[in-house]
Amino acid sequence: MKAAVLKAFGSPLSVETLPDPVMGTGEVLVDVVAAGVLPYTAEVFSGKRGYLLDLPVVPGAGAIGRVRAVGPDATALSVGDWVSCDPTVRSRDNARTPDITLQGLSARGDGGLRLQRYFHDGPFAEQIRVPTENAAPIGPLDPADAGLWCALQVLLVPYGGLLAAELRAGETLLVSGATGNFGSAAVAVALAMGAGCVIAPGRNEKVLAELARRFGPRLRPVRLTGDEAEDRERMKRAAPGPIDCVLDLLPPGAGTTPVRAAAMTVREFGRVVLMGGVGMEGGEDLGLPYPWLMRNCITVRGQWLCPRDASPRLTALIRSGLLDLNHFTVTDFALSDANEAVAHAAAGRGPFRLTVIRP
Repeated sequence: MKAAVLKAFGSPLSVETLPDPVMGTGEVLVDVVAAGVLPYTAEVFSGKRGYLLDLPVVPGAGAIGRVRAVGPDATALSVGDWVSCDPTVRSRDNARTPDITLQGLSARGDGGLRLQRYFHDGPFAEQIRVPTENAAPIGPLDPADAGLWCALQVLLVPYGGLLAAELRAGETLLVSGATGNFGSAAVAVALAMGAGCVIAPGRNEKVLAELARRFGPRLRPVRLTGDEAEDRERMKRAAPGPIDCVLDLLPPGAGTTPVRAAAMTVREFGRVVLMGGVGMEGGEDLGLPYPWLMRNCITVRGQWLCPRDASPRLTALIRSGLLDLNHFTVTDFALSDANEAVAHAAAGRGPFRLTVIRP
């Protein structure tokens, strides 16, 4: 098969011919039709993010494709089925605290790295081998729409956070980082789940105006000033009532001030979910006040990615018409142009933009 290979951090991808993957029991082979390129992919490939990634590797993070072959443990999948390949691979020998690797992108700790050495190569290739449970059926699909369905890999991140927040229909949610790639996706998912109002803070007034245009009166944009106390009051005033929960999706390079300002808008007995990664590149600690947390009975939860059942649940939300993939604009690249795709994804950061490789 043809595949793009990352041989060293800081080097360009090399498109080569590799042996076809060989399927084992508990695995599925998928013909990759479209693989999304995350906006920060260039930062991973350069080594800036410091991700655990065993090189050389066929990189990527998730794909849309068709089942090529299934193992003896598959009872519902059939050859030819359209599936979303979930990159979140979990070890099967520790149900309580499984090791996790993001196939083709990253690993969590030594256990995740051991898992990565087996489920190693990602979807920047004509074929990919995934655990059976990571091939999630998405139903019939026009091949021309495969790139659009790569939005699943973006939408699943905030969906995992909203499930962790136990967002209920009619509640008011504040999305910290709403003008970014994952944050804008969180806005769309939350409104599809029935949020009564979404508060969208940010400094990019053009993007805030675009979000308001797309989503109407249930979206309340707030321009941030950088002053923590003032921004906190601005966000509270924008809400129609108490803010029930806060989802933070600011990237690792952001400071803690906007995170704290957003988190402390939440009402008594409110919930705060942290999943953007602020502080992973260094900097000060978040420092939420102990008395505020205790006296207001605030729940603060960290969330990395999403549970296994998130993909079929999100697919059902899309198929129902509640969540519209047509918010996204797709730019396609051939596998031979993988380096150009990575550069395009980095340059085109912003809401509802997808860069896709089509092997």
